[in-house]
This record gives sequence, C-alpha cells and structure tokens, in this order.
Amino acid sequence: MSDEIQTTAEAVEATALMPRCHEVHKDGSRGTVFRDAPGSIIDKPVHQKSPAQWAYERLILYIQNFEKMLDNEQEVAMGFVGSDAGILKIDGMGYFDPDIITFYGSDPAGGKTQLVQHVSQLSVILRSLPKPEAQAEPERIGFRLAAELDKE
Repeated sequence: MSDEIQTTAEAVEATALMPRCHEVHKDGSRGTVFRDAPGSIIDKPVHQKSPAQWAYERLILYIQNFEKMLDNEQEVAMGFVGSDAGILKIDGMGYFDPDIITFYGSDPAGGKTQLVQHVSQLSVILRSLPKPEAQAEPERIGFRLAAELDKE
C-alpha cells in the first residue's frame, strides 16, 4: 500500500488492471496458480506487457502448478488441440484475466490433463507422462522457466 492519493476513477482502473485468477474443481478445491507467482510476473503491470509476454508468463505459472500435482514418476508434456492429443475428461475449469481459460481433467488412461486456452483460440494441453526409467528424478521445467523470468 502506498501513500499516493488516487481519484476514484484511478482506483477503479487500477483494480481492473490487476490480474485475477479464478479456479474451482469438482472436489471443491480452488486453484493456487497465481498465489505463488514470482515478483517478476507481478511487479510489471499487465497493461505494460505484450499479449505474448503475458500469456507466456501465465503458461509458466500453469506448468509449475501442474507439475506440483505430479508424482516423482511423472513429467509434464504438451499436446495440441486438433492433433492426436487425446481426450480430456474435465474435472475443473477456471479463467485467468484477461484472456486465458483453463480446463483440468484426465485422459482415458487416468493421466492428469489440463487445457490452457487463450480466448482467441490458442490451445495447449499439458499432460503427465511417465518419466524415463533411467532418470532418477523427474524434470520440472516450470520452475526452470520461472527462474529465467527472475533473471530478466
């Protein structure tokens, strides 16, 4: 909170420009994707970011959040809607202002599945795949991507 005095219009505009994330799952839980966002994502106002940068940063948060749901035998993978990406059984849905919709679920084999989609039709499916047996620990790309944001 700052000591800066704002007009009512400025306060309303600032609130409208703040990123909001809302998710509800069938088990009643609520999403936490934005709660632990690095300062590099939060510090720069959304209106100063390009749509590509803002979508990129949010996809990193979604990947990190998805990886938290995986066990040590799974890693994140990405499929594309309209290709041979498979079926998504929706277990939850949410939005991330200003332009991302997300669907949570599982594929027919029981793998956790999440679809993050820009409202203008950009579609990405994050999927869990077994980690290679020869690999001791699963790789977590989301945390690496977020670390890169902090370096910029």
